Amino acid sequence: MAGKGSERNGRAPAERAEEPSFENALERLSDIVEKLESGDLPLERSLELFEEGVRLARASQAKLDEAERRVEQLLSIDEQGNPVVRELPND
Repeated sequence: MAGKGSERNGRAPAERAEEPSFENALERLSDIVEKLESGDLPLERSLELFEEGVRLARASQAKLDEAERRVEQLLSIDEQGNPVVRELPND
């Protein structure tokens, strides 16, 4: 299975250490859906792809949630109608 070998040294699996960009994750998700919809894969491979897809979807949703929070911070205004300016964390 993918990522198992990298756990031997007590480190996180490679897919977590090198998380793809949002755009790359969406592209990979699209590829996974296409392969799963073909119906030509063995069950074990289908399950592996499904698990990868779930991980990518969750990571992508987390990135979207963070982007939404940042936009809300940037668009917030105070009681006088002035934009609220604050430092954003460097993630």
